[in-house]
Amino acid sequence: MSARLPVVVGNWKMHLSLDEAVTLARDVAERAPGGVEVGVAPSAPYLGAVAQALRGSRVGLSAQDTHWEAAGAFTGEASPAQLKGVGCRYVIIGHSERRQLFGETDAGVAKKARAAHDHGLTPILCVGETLAEREAGRTLAVTLGQLDAAFSALRPEEAAASICAYEPVWAIGTGRTATPEQAQEVHRAIRARLAERFGAGVAAQVRLQYGGSVKADNAAALMAQPDIDGALVGGASLKAAGFLDILRAASQGARLP
Repeated sequence: MSARLPVVVGNWKMHLSLDEAVTLARDVAERAPGGVEVGVAPSAPYLGAVAQALRGSRVGLSAQDTHWEAAGAFTGEASPAQLKGVGCRYVIIGHSERRQLFGETDAGVAKKARAAHDHGLTPILCVGETLAEREAGRTLAVTLGQLDAAFSALRPEEAAASICAYEPVWAIGTGRTATPEQAQEVHRAIRARLAERFGAGVAAQVRLQYGGSVKADNAAALMAQPDIDGALVGGASLKAAGFLDILRAASQGARLP
């Protein structure tokens, strides 16, 4: 069974100017270390320009969201076919900000995951609990419920090729980070649930990212955990130096399933 290659994706959210996005993409493409799979997710208007900046490099392009239909009268949306056409390799689905601010539902996440695979995109399926849910002791119930929905329409081979990002909502953009032990506890439970659903062989192939105030100074400790295979990075991905430090921490070695 092959090892899991660490994967780190920078989610730039609604930040950066066009020139800044292109410059950052070029810097990352030129300096990214080996031993880690790398992606960047610019704002939708910049996808084409960033795709050009990444051309010929190992760094993949990611969209921050998608619609589940291939085409149609959905003003303001982008289809997975369009994202694939502009050069996307990945698409982030179910990010907590989409859930919290824009009404993303578990059912929508499931349809988007299905559509992503139908059009050759790798979905980064996000799950995670709020602070109130953690304090109420519902971390695993909430997270595993979201996980079940996200993978519900996928075949085993598609599940194995997907990425799942555990992002505790209380740690996103707050400066608070789950301890490596807290993160590992949830990642271990996620992998166990995937094993129940798809079998141990599939679960061992799914790469699990941690997302939630990942920075250069905590990345190594987080990614030293046996079930953390990379990171979905927000603010720390907006500067090349800090993001590259995280990539170097992730590149220390692939995980044996």
